[in-house]
Amino acid sequence: MPARSRIALLPDEIRDELERKLLTGGFSDYAALESWLRDQGFEISRSAIHRFGKDFQAKCEAIKIATEQAKAIVGVVGDDEGNMNEALIRLIQQLSFDVLVKNQDEDIVDILPKMGVMIAKLSKASVDQKKWATEMRKKTTAAADEVVKVAKQGGLSNEKAELIKRKILGIV
Repeated sequence: MPARSRIALLPDEIRDELERKLLTGGFSDYAALESWLRDQGFEISRSAIHRFGKDFQAKCEAIKIATEQAKAIVGVVGDDEGNMNEALIRLIQQLSFDVLVKNQDEDIVDILPKMGVMIAKLSKASVDQKKWATEMRKKTTAAADEVVKVAKQGGLSNEKAELIKRKILGIV
């Protein structure tokens, strides 16, 4: 197994700042990043920073693509039933299994429990958000029904009252 990258051995706050600088700098000016790391007390070559930046940029692009695909899927099929959450859990399970089988990086085994906790928290947040959205829809519908009732009592036609209700509920 090859030696770990010197960047992987950086303290978290320095590596996080390096990643931020890569993102805000458009993955360029590796000489300046080399100089900045040297100022922080770390001798890391420009080529090592470039390799790290290339891998980090690929990961960022993959996340961006996955996010756009997820948004497109939710836009088409919706997510009231938690389909995206279920797909995420299955994807993480598959990826975790693949990593374990291939045993590509011993450090990955250390983060699997953290990944599990992350998925559990994401799932809970998703469920909580859906409960809140359902509750808000019920309250909005009740408020719209009350507006229609009051409008009809005030002499508004059924058609106009229903139009108001559809506008409140966002129904085109």
